[in-house]
Amino acid sequence: MADHDVLVSIDPAFGQRIGADWMVGIASITLEMERVASCQLSLLLTGDDHVRELNRQFAGDDHATDVLSFSLREGEPFVSGDETDRLGEVIVSYETAARQAEEAGHHVEDEVAHLLVHGVLHLLGYDHLEAEDETKMRMHERRVLSELGIEAHAS
Repeated sequence: MADHDVLVSIDPAFGQRIGADWMVGIASITLEMERVASCQLSLLLTGDDHVRELNRQFAGDDHATDVLSFSLREGEPFVSGDETDRLGEVIVSYETAARQAEEAGHHVEDEVAHLLVHGVLHLLGYDHLEAEDETKMRMHERRVLSELGIEAHAS
């Protein structure tokens, strides 16, 4: 089994709703199912205001979104002092996830799990800009979510 170092930060406003160990488990299962060797990534569970600010600052979009992924594999290479593959960071807005879950009629934990899987897959290079790429990414999402016992849904 590969060593996946998953660092979790949770905004105190949402810490009683979703646990860090649970988030680590979702990310770890995704990495294992994608056969990722030893790596490190960060997860952040926060609210709409923080996500909106990050989205504005780094993507030029002045709105909150459900999940952001910031890859350390894109652009200029990230050089570390060891052999650890640092993937990047996945940031989930709990508030948006809760609204989406309510609208879709499922549990907020299922929505957050889906967003975490989606974000980790982005860090691994999956995308959904083209129809063919979206089909491939959704297939991988469904496979991981099925392993977690979560029904995949459109995002």
